[in-house]
Amino acid sequence: MDYRKIGKTGLSASVIGLGSEHLDNKPYAVVEETIHAALDQGINIMDLFMPGDEVRQNIGKALGNRRKEMIIQGHIGSVDLSEQYDVSRDLATCQHYFEKLLKNLDTDYIDVGMLFFMDSDEALEQIFANGIVDYALELKRKGIIRAIGTSSHNPVVARKLLETGVVDLMMFSINPAFDMTPAGTDVLSTMEELSEQQYVTIDPVRAELYKYCEQQEIAITVMKTLGGGRLLSAEHSPFKKAMTVAQCVHYALTRPGVVSTMIGCQSAKQVEEAVGYLHTTEQQRDYMEIIRNYQGEGSGQCVYCNHCQPCPVDIDIAMVNKYLDIALLDTANVPPSIRQHYNALPATGADCIACGSCEDKCPFSVPIIRNMERARDLF
Repeated sequence: MDYRKIGKTGLSASVIGLGSEHLDNKPYAVVEETIHAALDQGINIMDLFMPGDEVRQNIGKALGNRRKEMIIQGHIGSVDLSEQYDVSRDLATCQHYFEKLLKNLDTDYIDVGMLFFMDSDEALEQIFANGIVDYALELKRKGIIRAIGTSSHNPVVARKLLETGVVDLMMFSINPAFDMTPAGTDVLSTMEELSEQQYVTIDPVRAELYKYCEQQEIAITVMKTLGGGRLLSAEHSPFKKAMTVAQCVHYALTRPGVVSTMIGCQSAKQVEEAVGYLHTTEQQRDYMEIIRNYQGEGSGQCVYCNHCQPCPVDIDIAMVNKYLDIALLDTANVPPSIRQHYNALPATGADCIACGSCEDKCPFSVPIIRNMERARDLF
């Protein structure tokens, strides 16, 4: 398993995480098998947003004395007042359900307390006005949660919340279809309802959000990596081509700020299939063909696909471009971590010999030689 640092929290997450929604309403044996398989495969982070007692108790029992091996994202505001998934912005209700989460899991802490479903300005206003953010901060001060997170599908609202400085981690919906959908679109609509004409380029609002997260050392965990399975089907994908699990996972993991993809599983076999990503080749992970058809030739925007490789002087061009993109958000205040990551590369922009091999192979006409010069000068 590979691991990435979760921002400034001091924790590290497995690049393959466990989404637990498919364990809801399943017998304990299924929950135990899945949780134990995940732990045995080195998965150390899971998301648990479901509000029901039974699934929480089953997960807590399955974790047992291995609780400390798993980073749990537990949600503040996820409720089932109407015996179905719901959201509450009432402080007393949020407290009640979060305390039940601790009890159900038989634990005295949750690693990341998640501000649940932050998709509207109204929700953003409510969590501050109703004392929910203060509650999360108090939980963090007491050590009951170790970090504060949020879940969102809306890049504009998410950015507003992140800019308050409260959040350490964001769980966000990331896949090629969502990233090429304009920021104002409800991505939770079925993908068949999204017009193909919208798929022109990666939406700049979403792209800037990911860069901002890495710049500010706010970790991103990914939901909807497979688009609810639709991206795996040529019939149901808006691209009219089937992607593989490895392609979807790799796309998410190559976005700035991303530390883990939360893959929903309900068996040991499915856990093994998800972790199988780690054993795929670069060719098997390659998502470029899907992106190129909709990104458009000549866009000039790097999507970190690595089709510019190999470089004769072994520059990891995608990584140099990624760190450059993040640094360009605020050149006067480049985060020390970004400088460290850049300088730790075996070869940097300063090693570029301007041979042009990369630009000949780039599907999107990225000015790579110029970018290498800018990285050299900036860093």
